Amino acid sequence: MGLRMEVKIPRDRIGALIGKGGKIKEAIEKECGVKIEVNSGTGDVTVSTDDQTNLVGLNKALNIAKAIGRGFSYERAKALYDDDYMLDIIDLTDYAGKSESNLVRIKGRIIGADGKARRIIEDLTDTYISVYGHTVSIIGKADDVKAAREAIETLAEGSLHKTVYERLQRRRSRMKLERLQLWERRGEELEGDIF
Repeated sequence: MGLRMEVKIPRDRIGALIGKGGKIKEAIEKECGVKIEVNSGTGDVTVSTDDQTNLVGLNKALNIAKAIGRGFSYERAKALYDDDYMLDIIDLTDYAGKSESNLVRIKGRIIGADGKARRIIEDLTDTYISVYGHTVSIIGKADDVKAAREAIETLAEGSLHKTVYERLQRRRSRMKLERLQLWERRGEELEGDIF
């Protein structure tokens, strides 16, 4: 008896998951050691493995399928093969309520003119962001995803773009300084070892 998990993705994203000639589905199966079955009619995706110990591969394949279902290209979703990367999905109906016009307005704020706001947040947090349907999804390392999520939620709540960008810029500067100090300490330790 093997392991199996299921996820439902939008039908218009099935082609992106399968890929031309089944190439993407095959690549995920090979990389994760799983079997993927896709029901094109319902959007149901079943990921299974006969290897009881392959829970990591199963979860990675499921998260990549979810990411593609949320609008990411395979090129971006495959970052999830790396153990340090994660997928986070924000449901914008938590901010827009049942109002379609609120949802459109909030999505517009997160994407920005010509995608500028999304690009700035991606650049300042080293993440990938996809706005699809009523969700915003983020792929990145845990701390970066957390920062991107806070920025997106703050925009969804109505904060000014400038305020959000400044906060992200301060975080980035602080992280660079911390990395620099870490390198300096390491350098001093190595110097001490040499003499």
